[in-house]
Amino acid sequence: MRARWGLTVPLTGVPLISHRPLLDELADAGYTDLWSSEVAGTDAFTPLALASTWSPTLRLGTAIAPVFTRGPGLLAMTAATMAEAAPDRFVLGIGASSPVVVEDWNAQPYRDPFGRTRDTLRFLKRALAGELVDEEYPTFAVRRFKLERPPASPPPILLAALRAGMLRLAAAEADGVILNWLAADDLPRVRAELAGAKEGFETVARIFVCPTDDERYARELGRRMIAGYLTVPAYAAFHRWLGRSDVLEPMWTAWAAGDRRAATAAIPDEVVDALILHGNPQACRAKVEEYVRQGVQTPVIALLPTPELATGSGGVLRTVLLDLAPPVTEV
Repeated sequence: MRARWGLTVPLTGVPLISHRPLLDELADAGYTDLWSSEVAGTDAFTPLALASTWSPTLRLGTAIAPVFTRGPGLLAMTAATMAEAAPDRFVLGIGASSPVVVEDWNAQPYRDPFGRTRDTLRFLKRALAGELVDEEYPTFAVRRFKLERPPASPPPILLAALRAGMLRLAAAEADGVILNWLAADDLPRVRAELAGAKEGFETVARIFVCPTDDERYARELGRRMIAGYLTVPAYAAFHRWLGRSDVLEPMWTAWAAGDRRAATAAIPDEVVDALILHGNPQACRAKVEEYVRQGVQTPVIALLPTPELATGSGGVLRTVLLDLAPPVTEV
């Protein structure tokens, strides 16, 4: 069976309302999924709610809705609403997010991210099944909560995971896992921690794609992104776990010393090329397919800005998206 093929929305530089004419073409071209994110742009749910009416065939997923920035009951209500709006087409992806998003931007304490994610997962499974939940979880308590409109078909719940503990939790209790900031060659290490997952367990990977032949531009952008993300403690620990301590230590050392320019310059080309896929759209598509060969059921393209997209018309974006679509295969 051919893998699913996803796209991160909303697209950078495209007004949300202007996505509508693109969606039907994407579905016809072979895209199966739209996945949102939630950092400091749109929230995770509104773009999917709009897409649920604009394109009635695409599957919709959050990658991810943080477990700290909404109360458990509100998160359950929002997920139930999406499941009602897009029956059997919505997937709830949840995760711990980061101290910057949770504490600095949303004024919530970021304590015991593993425990909070575990407890939220357990609560949501019961709440979305329509149960009355009256439970003292280790990280929060819920008193007599019951959804007034439980979904007829509860959505699958996927867990964003990096290292072994969260990966094993996903395998044991969730319907799938969402991966981020890893190379195709990293997947065997990650998949080893998912051993024993139930049948139908889904592996989703968000993949950064910069479709340009301007190698210098792609690497400069990639270095800035890597320096911004992989210096976050959770991602730094993840890449140490993956075996990149030696090649990334100069970046971490310079960043800790406050020299961001030196930190960015210290990132080797091979790390950039592994984590940020670049080249013409057909070459990028082939690199995305390598993730599928390594066991990803749903690759989700996160399209990065390029000189071509910045200077071209809307037709350039359309052409790039169609060129990144999955190859046509015989059934």
